[in-house]
Amino acid sequence: MKKKNLALGLGGALGAVVAWKFLTRASEVRWENVSDTVHHPEHSHFAEVDGATVHYQEFGDAAHPTLILIHGYTASTYVWHSVAPRFADEGFHVIAVDLLGFGYSEKPAWFEYTIEAQARMITRLMNRLGIGTATLVGSSYGGAVAATVALDYPERVEKLVLADAVINNDQKNLPILRLASIPLVGEVLTPFFVDSKRFMKMRMQGTIAPVNHHLITKDRVDSVVRPLSAANAHRSILLTSRNWNAARIEKDAQYIKQPTLIVWGENDEVIPIENGEKLYSSILNSRFVVLKNCGHVPQEEKADLFTDLITGFCSNRKGRIEEKNDSEQLRMN
Repeated sequence: MKKKNLALGLGGALGAVVAWKFLTRASEVRWENVSDTVHHPEHSHFAEVDGATVHYQEFGDAAHPTLILIHGYTASTYVWHSVAPRFADEGFHVIAVDLLGFGYSEKPAWFEYTIEAQARMITRLMNRLGIGTATLVGSSYGGAVAATVALDYPERVEKLVLADAVINNDQKNLPILRLASIPLVGEVLTPFFVDSKRFMKMRMQGTIAPVNHHLITKDRVDSVVRPLSAANAHRSILLTSRNWNAARIEKDAQYIKQPTLIVWGENDEVIPIENGEKLYSSILNSRFVVLKNCGHVPQEEKADLFTDLITGFCSNRKGRIEEKNDSEQLRMN
């Protein structure tokens, strides 16, 4: 009887905690309440795309060649906060976009939250901004989105940069995504994981190479958690994980014809470097660079080198990059 009462008591307490979390969380994060905490807010703009509001940051002269920067799963324009101004200083027009459901873009319940739907949104944002063609730079899940744009709308992509890109469904086997796929369990657990700065910091320690853990600052944790800490963000995270289907990237990479630069962190524990090798072997006109002492986010961990690589790649008409004896990179051609 005592064990039964204890179990009932624990169940009731757990239910109370879940109810408290659901009742107290905000429905959305409003831009006007947080804009002063966002990096480069003076570069932030909003555009209506197919009935949804998309947040993006713009740097540089619109007359210059355009780079469109696409972040990964649960990320935002924050991951580009170091390199976006650098690209502009190197003579590029830069658009860093928040995918629908993430960052400070709208998080509508009706959106599909598939890679194909996000790719379609990117092309329509380009239409909205009057951008005909651009070089797409995709990080992680954003790499799958960028590759899909290159496959489905090849006329819109001049060149392609894939940084530690998602190319298949292997990530769906990660414990957190497996839990999210379970009805009700995902709805209950997601707010606790996503809102937990301790959990987010632990996740970052597995994402960034140990030598770069000094980058895991309070500002970084706050900047990642802030746009995710509301009910509509929890929903978009769940829907994205449940609609995750990236197998087409690995299967169809052979059809990507644009000059492509593949950049990978040697110490990436999120997406194995073998996936970069698969892309390199499949994409005929590609270059493959592996960065030493670097994990899953080279644009943050090796910002200067990342900028130099992409700038050189984009500046060469055929997408070639200079051979350098750089102790921070390994070259695979």
